Amino acid sequence: MYLEIITPDKKVFEGEVKMIQLPGSKGAFEILKNHAPIISTLEKGTIKIQDEKGTEHRFEVDGGVIENKSNKIIVLVEST
Repeated sequence: MYLEIITPDKKVFEGEVKMIQLPGSKGAFEILKNHAPIISTLEKGTIKIQDEKGTEHRFEVDGGVIENKSNKIIVLVEST
């Protein structure tokens, strides 16, 4: 899956990932390869990513939105 995490100031992450966990407005959720299309709002919390090499990345966010379609994920966040 291809992931981009973007703030108003910069792109904080870009690349292939195996998994992403997100702090959704109605509860945390996880996206894996071939997940159904989704658009969701995010609350303050931690985004956890596992990249293709198995390395874990974490980003603290104050909220935002996510769109997943055809294994391309775009996350727009207020700050990291």
